Amino acid sequence: MSHVGVPRGTVRKRRSLALLTAGVLTIPALAGCSSDSEETSRGVPQDIAPAARDRVADGSTVNWAVDAMPTTLNAFQADADSATTKITGALLPTLFPMDAAGQPKLNPDYLESAKIIEREPKQVVLYKLNQQAVWSDGREIGAPDFVAQWRALSGKDSAFWTARNAGYERIEKIERGADDLQVRVTFAKPYADWRSLFSPLYPKEITGKPDTFNDGARTALKNTAGPFQLKSVSKAKGTVTLTRNPRWWGDKAKLDTLVFRAVAPKDRTKALADGTVHITDVDATTADRIALALRDGSNGQPLTHGPGADLTPAAALRSWALAHGSDEEQAEIAQAAREKNRKAVAAYGAEQKALRGYAVRKSLEPAYTQLALNGESGPLADDRVRRAVARALDRQELAETVLKPLGLPAKPLGSHLALAGQPGYKDGSGALGDQNTKEAQALLADAGWTQGGAAEKPKDTKAGSEAEKKADKDEADKKKDAEGKEGAGDTEDKEGTEKTEAEEKTTDKDEAEDKKKTDKDEAEDKKKTDKDADKDEEKADRAAVGSDDSAASRAEGLYIVGQDDKPGAAPVQAPDASTATHVLAPSRAAAAQSLALLRQASAVSAVSAVSEDGTTAEAASKATTQDKATAQDKQPGGAAGAYAPLGTAAPAPASVKGPLGKDGKTLTLRFVLPSGPGSQSLRGVGERIAAMLEKIGIGTEITKVPDESYFKDHIASGDYDLALYSWPATAYPATDGRPIYAKPEPATDGSLLVEQNYTRVGTDHIDQLFDQAVAELDEKAARELMKQADARIWAAAGSIPLFQRPQLVAVDKKLANVGAFGFAAPRYQDIGFTDRQAAGSPADRKK
Repeated sequence: MSHVGVPRGTVRKRRSLALLTAGVLTIPALAGCSSDSEETSRGVPQDIAPAARDRVADGSTVNWAVDAMPTTLNAFQADADSATTKITGALLPTLFPMDAAGQPKLNPDYLESAKIIEREPKQVVLYKLNQQAVWSDGREIGAPDFVAQWRALSGKDSAFWTARNAGYERIEKIERGADDLQVRVTFAKPYADWRSLFSPLYPKEITGKPDTFNDGARTALKNTAGPFQLKSVSKAKGTVTLTRNPRWWGDKAKLDTLVFRAVAPKDRTKALADGTVHITDVDATTADRIALALRDGSNGQPLTHGPGADLTPAAALRSWALAHGSDEEQAEIAQAAREKNRKAVAAYGAEQKALRGYAVRKSLEPAYTQLALNGESGPLADDRVRRAVARALDRQELAETVLKPLGLPAKPLGSHLALAGQPGYKDGSGALGDQNTKEAQALLADAGWTQGGAAEKPKDTKAGSEAEKKADKDEADKKKDAEGKEGAGDTEDKEGTEKTEAEEKTTDKDEAEDKKKTDKDEAEDKKKTDKDADKDEEKADRAAVGSDDSAASRAEGLYIVGQDDKPGAAPVQAPDASTATHVLAPSRAAAAQSLALLRQASAVSAVSAVSEDGTTAEAASKATTQDKATAQDKQPGGAAGAYAPLGTAAPAPASVKGPLGKDGKTLTLRFVLPSGPGSQSLRGVGERIAAMLEKIGIGTEITKVPDESYFKDHIASGDYDLALYSWPATAYPATDGRPIYAKPEPATDGSLLVEQNYTRVGTDHIDQLFDQAVAELDEKAARELMKQADARIWAAAGSIPLFQRPQLVAVDKKLANVGAFGFAAPRYQDIGFTDRQAAGSPADRKK
């Protein structure tokens, strides 16, 4: 897959951003979206052609394509990228790599054990190191390396240029344990994600001084401790070459040499055919070509695709006739075209033959694609508009568009903080609402966006404004000119005009009196509405915490138009039941409905805390029964679905033609997409989203920008309304998720400090849940807090997860233990050829 934006593996505090360029929220009604236990999900298995080590040959070289040469080999610097992650994974210790289920797993090559040995008065973690673990210079890995890395990343010394220090700032001290193989880490504040620390672990020679940390580790790593060691970095050749580490104490690396080679995505098909790479991520187009090559190699028939494949017999005959005709000029042109086509066909055929030596291994990448809604300003600053956008999307259709043609499970993602297959994954989209065109239209109407609204005069235009004065002056000038031309014969008309003006003044006076009366009525209505809102709020609370967990009790106070069996109330007859159209209409108590929605989000999270034996955790129960609306939850706008009594008149027709408007402006959103050659699939998803929004009256202005400026100049700077980009998966959502969803804070210069929350949407409550989870040492309790946070993120409707990204990797068919790894980190020492004759330079091998 091709990527643009901040690459994966950049930082932990600043979680990596990867943008999908190859190829997008919904929930059922709130009353029925909870479950009695944690949702069990099964992820797509990895596809790496596993083989036992005794079946893998010793020796040979493998070339692995990366997007570009790494700008640094220091994984803790802001410009670290996916190439940095791959290379350091083979060179440096990773204490808790992710396994196939997306969980951190102790690495026995470096650790005998690591666990919390004290919780009070302070958290203490004791690491027991593998006694064979040494750096490539022969020095033992020990406490001095841990201490140097902590001091470099704690944030206390600004001389160290680092963008990743989450967790290190919570450490109070690090000391030697009972012997040199023990490292004792004491935390000033509890830290649930302690396993995320010291990975990768650098030697003290690099992290001990600012100069070596900032500059020395950018292009060289003299001291390493992995199955491979760094041999050379060649910018001219675009390669980083690794060789076996002779001091490696674990399973010996099967490969002699591992070369990471910079190959642009557009050049990868040719690189595969030429044999210059053995392993590379590919897009769907290249994957299709490999599949066709394998098919054609088995049937022995001429190619029916590629250059000239669409040439009809009649066109071929005409080309031959022109090439052999009497018109010499035309014949020369035709002969040149035929020769060019012949060479193209031959080259394509040779490439296809070479591609038969590869297989496409596929899984789901540990990353998801989202639709981001910029809530800083404009129409999307209104949460009702954001929810309307979310409820207009058919996420199932979007997932099928990308994943189904690849033969991968096409299921929309239901969480911002975990992927299917990871512990703690639960579909939290029930906090927002299912795809529903009528409800989306009702939310827009509630926000004031209506048919004809674009032609209305802005409501804040006052009498006597400069615009009206200018218009009056222009009108007076026109009248004066007309009077000069018509002369005294217009006296009667003038008198009539004066009479009309007098009548207009009288009318203005009457209107002023009517306005006063209207204002009084509105004030009385507001009092009544506030009273109704209080009642609705109480109902919402009762619905969230009722003793009966049935759908009926959860739906109390949230009656959807079209249902006439509301719990606890007699059926309500519409004015004309035989002809009435049952659609969702905006409620007068919109604010109260928003509170009800947020309480439902809490209820969804709280219900998920029920344990397997049917008992409910005390903390979750308390949160359910005592959860009250906080100030940050009191946002403007109606709840998802805009619930109202049966028979309420629809705010807009079910079918909307043309964009809606308000105060003289049309509802049009700027949709920014990358324009690069590898972004066709992403643009296709964007165009489908635009068509879905058009159905509810939201116009989109699609702006295509260069890949290299997509993130920096648009996403990070906030120069967009809608955008598509991806976040990688994490085993530490409390740490990695907070900067992405933290509430933006105002800076001293008036701008917003957004960290990585590029949607600019957040609440204090979400921040509090992250803070509680990161300090919760009970893993189960921490996961429940993350589920509650996820429900709140859904309700805020700033980020809409769409689908988990596909992972397509072209691999030499003879290679084992490499391919689409899914969640798991590669075991570089196990990668190799199953055919002993495959050893040697790839350029020397014929496919």
